[in-house]
Amino acid sequence: MSEDQKKQLEQQLWNIANTLRGKMNADEFRDYILGFIFYKYLAEKMEIYANTILKADKIKYKELKENAKQGKEYIEAIKEESLEKLGYFLKPSELFSEVAKRGNSDVEGENNFILEDLQKILNNIQLSTMGTDSEEDFDHLFEDMDLNSTKLGKTPEARNEIIAKVLSHLDKIDFKLEQTELDVLGDAYEYLIGQFASGAGKKAGEFYTPQEVSKVLAKIVTTGKSKLKSVYDPTCGSGSLLLRVAKEVKEVSNFYGQEMNRTTYNLARMNMILHGVHYRKFDIKQEDTLEHPQHNGKQFEAIVANPPFSAEWSANQLFTSDDRFNQYGKLAPSSKADYAFVQHMIHHLAENGTMAIVLPHGALFRSGAEQHIRKYLIEDRNYLDAVIGLPANLFYGTPIPTCIMVFKKCKENPNDVLFINAAEHFERGTQNTLRQEDIDRIITTYRERKVVEKYSSLATLDIIAENEYNLNIPRYVNTFEEQESIDILDVAKQLRSLEKEMKDTDAELTAFCKELKIDTPF
Repeated sequence: MSEDQKKQLEQQLWNIANTLRGKMNADEFRDYILGFIFYKYLAEKMEIYANTILKADKIKYKELKENAKQGKEYIEAIKEESLEKLGYFLKPSELFSEVAKRGNSDVEGENNFILEDLQKILNNIQLSTMGTDSEEDFDHLFEDMDLNSTKLGKTPEARNEIIAKVLSHLDKIDFKLEQTELDVLGDAYEYLIGQFASGAGKKAGEFYTPQEVSKVLAKIVTTGKSKLKSVYDPTCGSGSLLLRVAKEVKEVSNFYGQEMNRTTYNLARMNMILHGVHYRKFDIKQEDTLEHPQHNGKQFEAIVANPPFSAEWSANQLFTSDDRFNQYGKLAPSSKADYAFVQHMIHHLAENGTMAIVLPHGALFRSGAEQHIRKYLIEDRNYLDAVIGLPANLFYGTPIPTCIMVFKKCKENPNDVLFINAAEHFERGTQNTLRQEDIDRIITTYRERKVVEKYSSLATLDIIAENEYNLNIPRYVNTFEEQESIDILDVAKQLRSLEKEMKDTDAELTAFCKELKIDTPF
């Protein structure tokens, strides 16, 4: 598929999404349209898989008679294999195309009311997984899609009409799922999530990291690796950052994530499945990461995160005996959880791993407990590998400048820390963006640990200690632009010349006024 065709698909999906725009706010119609796309994806994968099984018998899955004896036997056999391979099951009558066709039927006497059937089908997808290995991954996956909500329409008929219309539009789009080497739908899904984030304001930060920042994080943690055993995001949002890491290597064996918001957690699981990540390869949990961690005892080769900036947390004194925090001597302040996330991630970082976390600039220089934690990480552990300053206004919902802190337990360069000042290199807009050249410059500088005048430097641990573990980037990267020197004598000469010109002009003007017999203006 060409880039133009890809963009055309993305635009088609966005146009369909806008069918619901006038009915509800961005958060709500996001959940419906992404849910319907996901249902279409599951149905098409189901049909393709079933047709493969039935190929030897020269039968199509849609042709099976569900109430006939032979049809029931085929369907039962396919169900068993489907639950093992795909993790879920849909009957022929439950396929997306069949429901869309019924909802838009104009055959006289044929009932085109599909609301109840559709809600039942979405529930059946989940129910089909009960007692199987995929049960947790599909549990309440469609709970945000209430087809009886009055936000879709005041009457059942009005709701049926708008849903049937959306299904009809989606049914006409070919997701090209049989071309397994393409991730066309996955890319389009990411595009839609990004579009919804751009319109969601402050709430967008809860579920989406801008793609350019995701690329930087992903490229950092995959440096020098073509395969990863595991990647983890403790505040995974929609899962986009985890998936971005996968694009930088040939293979990721397992994906792990945790997300507090229930709706976003559902979106992350959908996103994983829709990108072709097998249900056995991802483990995404729903809970508060700091208060109730769900992956205890596990360590990960790559860790990425864009946690909520300076969020509050309990900082309960019970955590002083928690393995994640007990070695530091102090907890992160309750008003700012930034270093609590850092400590949590370091606890889960494998010895050969790399972690990269986005934080507000204050995390580099704030005093008190945070300074104490920074000192421990640098002086006692020597885990800090790099600090990268990013431009302001990159993230949805906040204009503040941010940074990326990179940590490794086994540093290839144990004698120094790399500082990069990328804050002045971006494309300005309503929301600023990193251009590809900006991303490439950051990554090349990081990987080669290059010292570039006014852009990057290497600071020894002694220099950082002298600065009392203040990591503010201007302390290490000199961005001072020397002003052009001014010749005072030359300036005085120019002023005298201008004064003479002004007197001559005044004299001429006075002469003209006398000649015209009018008053002079001075």
